[in-house]
Amino acid sequence: MSGPRGAAGGDVGARRLLVASLRDWVRQRVIPVACEYELRDEYPAGLVREMRGMGLFGAVLDPAHGGAGLSFETYAATVEEVSRGWMTLAGIFNSHLILAHLVERFGDGAQRARFLPALASGEAQGALALTEPGAGSDVQAIATTARRDGGVYVLNGQKQFITNGRRARYVAVLAKTDPEARPPHRGMSVLVAERGTPGFSTGRDFAKLGYRGVETSELFFEDCRVPAGNLIGGEEGQGFRQVMAGLELGRLNVAARGVGLARAAYEDALAYAQERRAFGVPIAEHQAIRIKLADMSVAIEAARLLTRRAARLKDAGRRVDLEAGQAKLFATEAAQACALECVRIHGGAGYMQDLPVERYLRDAPLLLVGEGTNEVQRLVIARRLLERARGEGRGG
Repeated sequence: MSGPRGAAGGDVGARRLLVASLRDWVRQRVIPVACEYELRDEYPAGLVREMRGMGLFGAVLDPAHGGAGLSFETYAATVEEVSRGWMTLAGIFNSHLILAHLVERFGDGAQRARFLPALASGEAQGALALTEPGAGSDVQAIATTARRDGGVYVLNGQKQFITNGRRARYVAVLAKTDPEARPPHRGMSVLVAERGTPGFSTGRDFAKLGYRGVETSELFFEDCRVPAGNLIGGEEGQGFRQVMAGLELGRLNVAARGVGLARAAYEDALAYAQERRAFGVPIAEHQAIRIKLADMSVAIEAARLLTRRAARLKDAGRRVDLEAGQAKLFATEAAQACALECVRIHGGAGYMQDLPVERYLRDAPLLLVGEGTNEVQRLVIARRLLERARGEGRGG
């Protein structure tokens, strides 16, 4: 399932129609209500149903499994459009699609038949459970274990900061099936835990600075007996490699979210600068404002190009941890910078909750730390650059 994608998924005309349709939906259905949902920290159930109807929960999945079969480049474009309206919405189907992508790419036939149709339609939501109280970007430091006991794995551990943690029916849990393995990643596996299984419980939902409207939860596994058939791929010790491949898709999503958020900030700032007058002229006539607008537009275009390039390489079946990391790093830093400049251009009005401007500034930091902090991302990028310089790691 990791080879090059067909031409149909990347058809430019089809992509433009889809993006135009999403842009209309965001303008008519999302932007008018996003601030209300966000300030109440309310899950947007109605908008989520509409996203299911548009096929976004199966966006990159094969039509044979009920998915929309979008190319990764088209997927990036859709995430940008959704995030331009409200970044939270793209987060709701991000970890969901990482789980589904893991099953489609690495799962066996029985696992694909069991999980993918409900995930592709959005009938069942998914989540990815990596982070723990003692392990964030250092994934190999996880303490969750899964011990084989006949036909089941006995899962024990705690996960935190899990998007969709309260609503997901299926959760991809990274655990150590061989805690003694050295290096630790060789003893890690991914199991699909199903809500309702005894020993699987949800703790608190975290209150957050931004990224509101979707729960970010604790998950507990206490002698949770997961069927051995839920081990993705059926072979122990493959979980770290599987998760790293899944995070390529996640980082494309986060990068595209960064482009969408930066674009929202820029478009709002551009419109306001032409309306707001100071010293007898629109503030867009002042050199200081023009420089800000110019810098914002350049950052957005560069972020979009990096993101689309990584997506095209993934469509070609290439390994893209370097390119997706570069896109994630640049696009999210651009989002943070553009959000702050948007506040500055709006002045006092940008600090008030009457406008979405202050939301952009609260949402942007999530992108800097989500799917691996940007500090760790720089180290990953540097490592891959050095590997390539030595002629290593060029494979797909």
